Amino acid sequence: MSIAFLYAGQGSQHAGMGKDLYESYPEFREVYEGIELPFDLRRLSFEDPEGLIHETKYTQPALVAFACGVTAILRGMGFRADYAAGLSLGEYSALSYAGSIDARTAVQLAAFRGDAMQRASQGIACGMSAVLGLSEEKLSEACERASEKGLVSICNYNCPGQLVIGGESEAVEEAGRIALELGAKRVIPLKVSGPFHTALMKSAGDALSEYFKKIHFKTPECTVLYNFLGRERREGDPEIPELLIEQVQKPVRMESILRELLGRGVRSFYEIGPGRTLSGFVKKTAKAMEIEEIEITSLETAEEIEALRERMRG
Repeated sequence: MSIAFLYAGQGSQHAGMGKDLYESYPEFREVYEGIELPFDLRRLSFEDPEGLIHETKYTQPALVAFACGVTAILRGMGFRADYAAGLSLGEYSALSYAGSIDARTAVQLAAFRGDAMQRASQGIACGMSAVLGLSEEKLSEACERASEKGLVSICNYNCPGQLVIGGESEAVEEAGRIALELGAKRVIPLKVSGPFHTALMKSAGDALSEYFKKIHFKTPECTVLYNFLGRERREGDPEIPELLIEQVQKPVRMESILRELLGRGVRSFYEIGPGRTLSGFVKKTAKAMEIEEIEITSLETAEEIEALRERMRG
């Protein structure tokens, strides 16, 4: 049975994440001890006394360090996946698992990306909302009709029945109102600090373009599926840096990634990171494809890691 590692994105972070893993696994500790940042990553992740973990420039390196630490534990156990993908920021963790970049580089990239995205958001009255139960076509219509209020577009295709819009706050609110008129079941404003995966992130994309000039991405050792493409890279597609530049300012196509994995026969998914968001996406996508027998495992705590170890022994 083919296995896929799915790496969580921004929004799943919380103070204390990874503390039990840091205390229990030398592989996890090694990731944190090998990273140089202008702040104490361990203190931020495990204690967060200043309440900074939800600020984008801190959130992103904290989540990638956590994910790379878990990946290091899994490697030490001899546990491997055939496919890797991540939600937005999680794509950096997926590339690290695949050997395209090492853990230190992935975390430093995430720190730069988070800072660039936070700076791109400054001075913009922005918002994002999850829209439930409305088709892509109708939501696109809602965004187009609301565009007189400002920039708004679909920025996440998460799973069947769940899309996300983002942009300037007045336009996002208007698009949400129109979406309800067009039949959406619910419109849920999200607590975010920027209009991520929209054209308003162009300056962040430009900053990444410059930064990537000094980063070497190796050919991935397993199949990685990319947010911008909604699938793996093929001949003629942009190179990895270009995909990451596009990703920050274009929609995330997670549903397409999950459909591709399920269509290839993947039935065993491991969500790496805090929360269970991606597990929910997998379940909804499998249901829409009328696939019943899937196995989803969350890997966030030492207890969950040890449960996996016992399964491997069995």
